[in-house]
Amino acid sequence: MITKLVEAALRNRAAVLILVAVLIVAGLYSMQRLPFDAEPDISPQQVLVTTQAPGLAPVDVERSITAPVELALQGLPGMQSLRSISRYGLSVIYVRFADDTNLYLDRNLIGERLQTIQLPPGTSAPQMGPLSDGLSEIYQFQVRGHGQSLMTLRTLLDWQISPKLRQVEGVVDVNVNGGLLKTYEVQVDDNALTRYGLSVGDIFNAVQMNNGATGGATIEHNGGESIIRGEGLLRNTTDIGNIVLRTAAGGAPLYVHDVAHIDEAPMPRLGAVTRDGKGEAVVGVVLMGIGQNTRVVAQRVQDAIKEINRTLPPGVEVAPYYNRADLMDRVLHTVAHNMVEGAVLVIAVLLLLLGNARAGLIVAMAIPLSMLVAVIAMYGTGMSGNLMSLGAIDFGLLVDGAVVMIENVVRRRSEAPNQPLRPLVQEAAKEVSRPVTFAVLIITAVYLPILSLQGIEGKMFRPMAMTVIFALLASLVLTLTVMPVLASLLLRGKVAERESRILHWVRLRYEPILARAAQQPALTMGLAVALLAVAAFAATRLGAEFLPRLDEGALTVTTTKLPGISVPSAVQAQTMVERTLMHFPEVQSAVTLGGSSEIPTDPMGVEQSDTFIMLKPQSEWKTAQTQDGLVAEYSAALDRAVPGLALNWAQPIQMRMDDMIAGVQADVAVQIHGNDLQTLHDTGERVAAVISRVPGAADVQAQQTIGQPYVRVIVRRDAVARYGLNASQVLDMVQSLGGRTVGTIVDGEGQFSIRVRMQSQDRNDVTRIGALRISNGDGREVPLSEVADIRMEPGPSTIEREEGRRVILVQANVRGRDLAGFVVAAQRAVETQVKLPPGYTVSWGGSFKNLQDAMARLYVVVPISLVTIFALLYLMFGSASLAALIFCNVPFAAIGGIFALWIRGLPFSISAAVGFIALFGIAVLNGVVLVSSIVESRARGLSAVEAAKHAAATRLRPVLMTATVASLGFLPMAFSMSSGAEVQRPLATVVIGGLVSATLLTLLVLPTVYPWFDRRKSTARLAHVPERETQFAE
Repeated sequence: MITKLVEAALRNRAAVLILVAVLIVAGLYSMQRLPFDAEPDISPQQVLVTTQAPGLAPVDVERSITAPVELALQGLPGMQSLRSISRYGLSVIYVRFADDTNLYLDRNLIGERLQTIQLPPGTSAPQMGPLSDGLSEIYQFQVRGHGQSLMTLRTLLDWQISPKLRQVEGVVDVNVNGGLLKTYEVQVDDNALTRYGLSVGDIFNAVQMNNGATGGATIEHNGGESIIRGEGLLRNTTDIGNIVLRTAAGGAPLYVHDVAHIDEAPMPRLGAVTRDGKGEAVVGVVLMGIGQNTRVVAQRVQDAIKEINRTLPPGVEVAPYYNRADLMDRVLHTVAHNMVEGAVLVIAVLLLLLGNARAGLIVAMAIPLSMLVAVIAMYGTGMSGNLMSLGAIDFGLLVDGAVVMIENVVRRRSEAPNQPLRPLVQEAAKEVSRPVTFAVLIITAVYLPILSLQGIEGKMFRPMAMTVIFALLASLVLTLTVMPVLASLLLRGKVAERESRILHWVRLRYEPILARAAQQPALTMGLAVALLAVAAFAATRLGAEFLPRLDEGALTVTTTKLPGISVPSAVQAQTMVERTLMHFPEVQSAVTLGGSSEIPTDPMGVEQSDTFIMLKPQSEWKTAQTQDGLVAEYSAALDRAVPGLALNWAQPIQMRMDDMIAGVQADVAVQIHGNDLQTLHDTGERVAAVISRVPGAADVQAQQTIGQPYVRVIVRRDAVARYGLNASQVLDMVQSLGGRTVGTIVDGEGQFSIRVRMQSQDRNDVTRIGALRISNGDGREVPLSEVADIRMEPGPSTIEREEGRRVILVQANVRGRDLAGFVVAAQRAVETQVKLPPGYTVSWGGSFKNLQDAMARLYVVVPISLVTIFALLYLMFGSASLAALIFCNVPFAAIGGIFALWIRGLPFSISAAVGFIALFGIAVLNGVVLVSSIVESRARGLSAVEAAKHAAATRLRPVLMTATVASLGFLPMAFSMSSGAEVQRPLATVVIGGLVSATLLTLLVLPTVYPWFDRRKSTARLAHVPERETQFAE
């Protein structure tokens, strides 16, 4: 079948060339429409469920909202975990599903369950978050205007800017942060209530009963039909003030404005935004839909903002400060740069080692054509072009088959220059078609087990494996069809096969060394085994991490202050942080998001804030030349300027991903499970203290869950009964301290809440709160302190749960050492120094948990890869002993990969593990080339020693070419310092180092060891290996 494909291609050369032209056009079309991003989307299949509960404390939110919603969501098909956060006025639940579920169906199932839940009055209905993921925050901007208030800017963002941005194709929502949310506030005077014998409940009811609209169907009039419309909506503060509360005996009405002051006022805030140390700001974050093209959507948003700016009031503008497309462009520039450099190096080596320019150019054509086929396949399967799917392709692999094919043609042409070219090309191509097919299939098969990886590592490396498989299979088809056609057209005339000077120089030094090694086979093998033992020892000293961090060109620092801090005080602290950072020359801008946003993807309290630090290009850095160096300097400066802050450093996408995946924003998370909040807090503090003493620990902090000041108003039921009141009247008064929403005013496109609350002087002092009076309906006014106990005491600021059980987190980053080694030391320290209370458990998460899960899967994937390689070798040669001999290249390759990581100071990571998997397949080809030639020589009657020597001499060029082009293809990504190279570097380092050792040991050890293998198996058995299976040497 394979040889018939070659014959068919040469019979129909015109058709093949037409198909190549079609392929080029289709590939360019697919490339233009292929979605691009900086890195694969590794965010989990997750749905966010939020419930607003204005005024409720965390304990009440947990009991009345979070627990019932969790209970309703239990047992959903495909659900893997349930995590929740209960904060002041807010419940957030993260529902994670298996990656193979349909997210739209998952959301439908959640929606059905949410409809069955009954929540307390005054609580909003549970809402699902937007259909977005960890890479959705693609664009951030500030709304600014000279002389404009924060309320005006926020109103413009809410009702003019955001609606237009949501209409942009690919945008699912806009998250609003900062500013003052406009409301109409009815500020009730307690003295006036007492004077007129009213309760705050009377104000609630009056406003609610005087704000509405209705319809009266239609009437027929003069042969027509008219719609009846009843209008009673409130339109402004005057309408609210003119609501009648009651009519006195003399007929004089009592209005709302007689007992309250009505004005536009901000909604009580759960956070604030500041920028560049210059005070508060109003910002928006554009969320992109899942599967959209980042660059395209970001460009649409930019175009929409230009149009929006034309419609805003004079002096007001939307000013972007973060565009993730910039990071994507930097990363893709790195990928493209590495690919071009790799291709140039591979082509240069082909031209040098093949010894014929036309032959080298024919082989080089396999690179762009294979890539175009891969792009077509990526576009057809819905993949995106990113750092891994495009950046990890080695062009050297794509030309291996073509090298063997064209080299054989050139050799045959130089031996028979007068033979007709087309029959010669056909015979030469048929000779090597089967071994070439097996060679490409071996490399392809090595990548197949990578497709079985799950979780984060699967999402990261499956695209790479799929793209490589697409490109390899394309290169195989091109080698069997297009390469013979091009050879029959371009290798006309005299074609001389000559050995390059470089190869001649190598041969002169190689042959004497091989002769010495063959004279002492035991010593040669002993040295190889010794090297393997040293490499195995070095591997235990490498350390381990999950994945290298992608340099995003920006930093984030999460700051934690004491619970209970007020918004103005938090703003002051945020501003100090920004001013300190802006003094550093490489900081371009600093934007701080404090507390919770409209869409609480990361619900924080007022005491927490995330500062996004936009950095200048690295060439302009002066404080330090690495991110770790910058973090160290910035941390020291912040400790001096704003003492008492807990700092946690990350990067924007990294922080978002860590929070979505593990609920933390750090490398290591210790989860302590239990029931009592105080016990959890105390245990967390002890664990944090122990971990902070472990070398390499940084940013260690226990979650601050308690310490929030509370004013508890506890109804005394006996007193309530004695005064003829009921508990709801007392609770109405309590609710009026924060404000109750009693209606809405529609103003143009905007809708603004009407809130009733006590005046500020009546609600900001515990003594005054106790003196507030409640009317019992009989004209008697009862102080709140008479019917309720009012206490000041600390309580929880946040309550987190996992699988229905309370949990507290202790998190830490790791600097200056590997992640796995740090966690092992930290676990040992915690186990020996922290005694857990009965019923309390500890689990370790964060990146370390991801590493553990990935390693568990690699323990399965790597053996599968090795077994696959051995099976294909056995299928090719029909001999277990020969397959085992070639298989020796696997440990030989591992030697160089391990030493390369050790020399460069890189820890073992999942990226390096995938590099080893790829290396094993590439390295085996060297053995295939050499052993195939040995077997062929044995079949012709040479002795084992002579066959090994002959094969080593004649196959030196293809062995070196295979290893060299594969190594050079990875060389740019191994040494690139541009954005995105961090993830590729371990993979490329392993392959290059492994190919160096595999090539050297293949050329020295295999020819030396082969005679020993031969003595263990009869020559007759080897001679029966079919000649057509041993032509790889050609």
